[in-house]
Amino acid sequence: MAHLFKDLSLGHSKRESTPPPPPPPPTMHSRITADLPSPLGKLDAQLSDSDIQITAYEIFVAACRTASGKPLTYVSNSDSPNHHSPHSPNSPALQRSLTSATASKMKKALGLKSPGSGSKKSPVSSNGKAKKALTVGELMRIQMRVSDTVDSRLRRALLRTAAGQMGKQVESMVLPLELLQQLKISDFTDQQEYDSWQKRTLKVLEAGLLLHPRVPIDKSNAASQRLRKIINGALDRPIETGRNNETMQVLRSTVMPLASRSDGSFSETCHWADGSPLNLRLYEMLLEACFDLTDETSIIGELDELMENIRKTWGILGINQMLHNLCFTWVLFHRFVATGQVEMDLLYATDSQLTEVAKDAKTTKDPEYSKILSSILTAILGWAEKRLLAYHDTFDSVNIPTLEGIVSLGVSAARILVEDISNEYRRKRKGEVDVARNRIETYIRSSLRTAFAQKMEKADSSRRASRHQPNPLPVLAILAKDVGELAINEKKVFSPILKRWHPFSAGVAVATLHVCYGNELKQFMLGITELTPDAVQVLRAADKLEKDLVQIAVEDSVDSDDGGKAIIREMPPYEAEAAIANLVKIWIKTSLDRLKEWIDRNLQQEVWNPRANQEGYAPSAVEVLRIIDETLDAYFQLPIPMHPALLPDLIYGLDRSLQYYASKAKSGCGSRNTYIPTLPALTRCSTGSKLWKKKEKSPITQKRNSQIATVNGDDSFGISQMCVRINTLHQIRGELEGLEKRIITHLRNSESANTEDFSNGLAKKFELTPAACVEGVQQLSEAVAYKLILHDLSHVLLDGLYVGESSSSRIEPFLQELEQNLAVIADTVNERVRTRIITDIMKASFDGFLFVLLAGGPSRSFTQQDSQIIEDDFKSLKDLFWANGDGLPSELIDKFSTTMRAVLPLFRTDTDSLIERFRRVTLESYGSSARSKLPLPPTSGEWNPTEPNTLLRVLCNRNDEAASKFLRKTYNLPKKL
Repeated sequence: MAHLFKDLSLGHSKRESTPPPPPPPPTMHSRITADLPSPLGKLDAQLSDSDIQITAYEIFVAACRTASGKPLTYVSNSDSPNHHSPHSPNSPALQRSLTSATASKMKKALGLKSPGSGSKKSPVSSNGKAKKALTVGELMRIQMRVSDTVDSRLRRALLRTAAGQMGKQVESMVLPLELLQQLKISDFTDQQEYDSWQKRTLKVLEAGLLLHPRVPIDKSNAASQRLRKIINGALDRPIETGRNNETMQVLRSTVMPLASRSDGSFSETCHWADGSPLNLRLYEMLLEACFDLTDETSIIGELDELMENIRKTWGILGINQMLHNLCFTWVLFHRFVATGQVEMDLLYATDSQLTEVAKDAKTTKDPEYSKILSSILTAILGWAEKRLLAYHDTFDSVNIPTLEGIVSLGVSAARILVEDISNEYRRKRKGEVDVARNRIETYIRSSLRTAFAQKMEKADSSRRASRHQPNPLPVLAILAKDVGELAINEKKVFSPILKRWHPFSAGVAVATLHVCYGNELKQFMLGITELTPDAVQVLRAADKLEKDLVQIAVEDSVDSDDGGKAIIREMPPYEAEAAIANLVKIWIKTSLDRLKEWIDRNLQQEVWNPRANQEGYAPSAVEVLRIIDETLDAYFQLPIPMHPALLPDLIYGLDRSLQYYASKAKSGCGSRNTYIPTLPALTRCSTGSKLWKKKEKSPITQKRNSQIATVNGDDSFGISQMCVRINTLHQIRGELEGLEKRIITHLRNSESANTEDFSNGLAKKFELTPAACVEGVQQLSEAVAYKLILHDLSHVLLDGLYVGESSSSRIEPFLQELEQNLAVIADTVNERVRTRIITDIMKASFDGFLFVLLAGGPSRSFTQQDSQIIEDDFKSLKDLFWANGDGLPSELIDKFSTTMRAVLPLFRTDTDSLIERFRRVTLESYGSSARSKLPLPPTSGEWNPTEPNTLLRVLCNRNDEAASKFLRKTYNLPKKL
């Protein structure tokens, strides 16, 4: 008995030999943050945190009582030289004191700082002098902020209990019942303290035996009903406690049967504090004592010794190594959170401890453990994911190590929850689920979606703030820039961390951003109908963003099995360049449509006035060229990246427009054939008669003039006006080279042009217009020539030349009027096309002269002697165009007078020779079938001395009896039409 009392001696007098600890601050439990509720379960009992704390301390002190001769002792921190307790440091009864200077093996295993690295040793006295070495008991008292008074009273009660239960294990006692039996009001300073202590002790009994028993209680259990009645009565009116008390005997007889109920695993144990969650909350309080009072983020250096003694409470609390690992994980994590998440050692220690929990989870099938495990891991994971699902809001380059620790913690918790608790996972092949990768992907996508939404709000605010400034950027252009910066920051700051769990974290990040921005861009693009500065800015910004995001994805996926195809498939192209191109094409079409409308409107009003300007071309041409120039300038001012690519479309459209102008400019002016008269029917000449006066105009002439009138019903189709049209087409063709040079200059200044864009000029040239202008000039030149000769001068040529007596109606009147017209034309047309027009007029004159000779009708007759007059007149006609060497070159005149010179000798040839030649060439043309009857040769229109129709027409106009007889006999030709 004396030995037991020695083991439980207090080591100091009833008077406190050490100053009381400071008043208890709010415990860590009361500081649990709003987003981190306790996963250990809610107590139904009305026990405060301090109630649980003092109860935990009572269990600790009781559990540390041993029968091995190694009592829990401590020394006073009094510096008085006269103060000596039986267990002072000099006392032989002193058991080992703490050795906090020695590195804690447990701390080292958890990755926590060693004492020399900043971890705390035993407390230091307020006067700065080092305290004497503390025993585990004294350290625990201070750590749990228990006063000497309370501690002394507890130890006194335990000594009394030990005196009555020699050799009995602490697990076989119901500690609150023993304390109620050993302590009475005289052990307290006042009634209030005693009442408070008694209520707390009875509530602990209620919590352990009635509210949270290890073994469930049947509702009809008499002992439980009786105990509830006793406790309820005592809470209203305190009961008398102490030994040999009848009330206490009733209480004991009620408590012990309830505490002795067993689930078969603890036959010798009283189950009063081992039911969940009471035991977990009590054990949590004990583990919280491992943290330094003066630095809440540090674990004391004496962790190994303290933990060794805390383990002694396992029997009472029903704790085993697995539950310890789980609770310690929670305590470390909770402390990290509650102290501001600044001490990374705590986070790493939690993660390290979680590794042990993972091992436990794989080996146990205890449903109660799994329930607690799930609750704690869910709490840890929930807290971690609140930060990880929006990690951009919580972390940056400064606190990035915290992110890594929290990710590791979250992934570890998720793995255990999925792989060791989830039944669904067990039904799958484990290769199908990569928990870490799936979680990280979820965090990346969630956080970036949140960050994107924030960037969008910011961009919108920025746009509103700058709306009064010139050319404010559209929201999506601002957003594209911000998203690009977000992607770069992601790759630089976060992806290197997250890559540990997800090899393609950067790719997932940019794919997420790509989709987010793409959704906004898609809506924007649906509302675009024309090329506006805002539209181009947004689309160009989107294009740049997409290229940057794809580049990051490709670089990140370079080592993947599929070369990054899976990530790229998540990034459907924005097709911003295509959208810009389509808008530019719409812009081009609109510009070209407006240009065509302008051409139509202005050509309807154009009068082709030769005096409209000095150069002699149409004002509408000046305007159309100016509009084309402005259109090109406007095109190259468009803020687009693909000027070279779409330029051919614009050039082709402008080319078509100019071609259209050229076609309209010549429209209605007719052509060479328009003015060539219809050949009259063949007649034979009336021999012997002389037509001394001009006949009235023949039906042929009237018919011809009626045809021409329909062509020339407008002054705008006069010879001078047609010359203006020729000048205009010539001017347009000449301006094209300048236009093309300006296009090349524009291209050189274009931001996206390459050398080949302007070195290969084919796509920058007008191809349709030059040909149209050449064709138009040619058509108009011939039309001017044949209109002038065969229409405007028909009265002196077709209706006057050689009508009646050949010698009295010669070519001079025609030459005079022709010369006057040539002077007007020469003054009107551009000198560069003058020669061409004069040449065409010469050709038309020769054709008109031949028409008079070969198709002049019955009003004309020629004798063989008239050939000299004809030849002299033709020479005069040629001389007019030669103009003594100032006109057309003689070679050109000779070239186009070849037919005339070949036909004229026929008029000198005698009639019989002509008939013989006609017979021969006809037989050569038609063969032996023509021997019996000569066929009437058709008119080819191509006059030739070897062609039957040409010979026949010379005979028809031959004023000769033999010719007339031959024509009547052979073809029965009439003398009149």
